[in-house]
Amino acid sequence: MLHRGQESTDGAGGGELAVPMAWLYAEYIADELLRTGDLMPPTSFEFRAGRDALALTIFLSDTEGELSGIQVVSQLETWMSLTAYDQPWQDWVGERMAQLAAEAAASGGPAPDLALAEAAWRWLEETELLAPDLDAVPGGAAVFGEEEGPKVWTPAWQLGLPLGHLAIHLF
Repeated sequence: MLHRGQESTDGAGGGELAVPMAWLYAEYIADELLRTGDLMPPTSFEFRAGRDALALTIFLSDTEGELSGIQVVSQLETWMSLTAYDQPWQDWVGERMAQLAAEAAASGGPAPDLALAEAAWRWLEETELLAPDLDAVPGGAAVFGEEEGPKVWTPAWQLGLPLGHLAIHLF
């Protein structure tokens, strides 16, 4: 049985390996948005944090299971509002992941899309990146050069989320 956004490797749907198409498509959109914005080198951990945060936003906001058929431009406003600074993004991700896990458990089938989303979320929560401490100095890091000033270990999602938001804005 195939689930949300999945197709078998040969398209027959006869119980073959399920391909996590919804997650892969979300990750592709996130990658393209970040590359278009040219905000970070694609090989950096910051880029990965932005891509994963944005891919989670894209994947989890697809409540109708139509991700592969969406028009990116029509979703930009939704993604912007979900990634905005004043939104409880971390709580929203936790709630949507729990909801999707419950749906997958109820269907009894494999959920490779969800497994990849969970792995990305785990990495974003458990990985810390060294970043400028914008709260340490009045006026933020603008006082210092890029490599100067106080730094603080920050969860990857806290760096990736604003990067993803900015990439959407620049698109």
